[in-house]
Amino acid sequence: MPEKPPPSAGPSAGAEFADRIVDWFGENARDLPWRRPGFPAWGTLVSEFMLQQTPVVRVIPRLDEWLTRWPTPAALAADAPGEAVRAWQSLGYPRRALNLHACAVAITERHDGVVPNDVTALLALPGVGDYTARAVAVFAYGSRHPVVDTNIRRVIARAVDGLPDAASPNAKRDLPAMTALLPPDDTAAARFNAGMMELGALVCTARSPKCELCPLADLCAWRQSGYPDTEVSRRPTQKKYEGSDRQARGALLKVLRSTPHPVPAAVLSQALTDQARYGRALAGLLKDGLIVASEDDLFQLP
Repeated sequence: MPEKPPPSAGPSAGAEFADRIVDWFGENARDLPWRRPGFPAWGTLVSEFMLQQTPVVRVIPRLDEWLTRWPTPAALAADAPGEAVRAWQSLGYPRRALNLHACAVAITERHDGVVPNDVTALLALPGVGDYTARAVAVFAYGSRHPVVDTNIRRVIARAVDGLPDAASPNAKRDLPAMTALLPPDDTAAARFNAGMMELGALVCTARSPKCELCPLADLCAWRQSGYPDTEVSRRPTQKKYEGSDRQARGALLKVLRSTPHPVPAAVLSQALTDQARYGRALAGLLKDGLIVASEDDLFQLP
């Protein structure tokens, strides 16, 4: 834990708070594809789907491959949903690939192939929730909305509320809290959203925060109060992947991704030695629509 600072004035949630974040982001922002001028809204939407619980370093090369193959929503919509699942590979939670394909179909059919810029229209797309809708509206189109992810919630919890970590996500609480901090200018608000996210990812991290590098160090309520270990409601930790049913599902999908042809059940079952796990994994994949079965006991991607 960093050395405790001397007592000082309380935190500011006004213009100084926002100005510091915007200035810090201007000097410290990572060079990421979706932040470059001219990056398409479709690319922003794809990146947001991929970044859900997947590290940036794994997303960047896959995003480039994806946009080369499917540069528009219409291009993806024209392909089978199974091809999206096949291309997803190591990005985790392959259900997101199906959602993204369904999203591409909806954009093609409802919006003439153009990603909408309105939060309400974005929320109506398959697989798009509060965060993704606002992230696309803000980062692709420059609209003024609060964007709240895990990193931003942690920065607000510490700098404004004086807590060591954020409580469980709650849009009715989180969105107004971020809105109260947003600069009035659209461009500055977009950079503030991105800056808060970047600060939480690089400096105000969950473990070992680098408080000496933080632009809000002298404004941070948690730091000023001596870093109290206040009890907060945390999300449950994710179960281990090794030996889990998620791993079993991944093993079956790996077999199906490796071939364009249907796979007999007798062959697919060889991917797992534990037949109880095989049964659960197979049932889950079928229920989620990630694989389909034919009457003659053959399985393939949708």
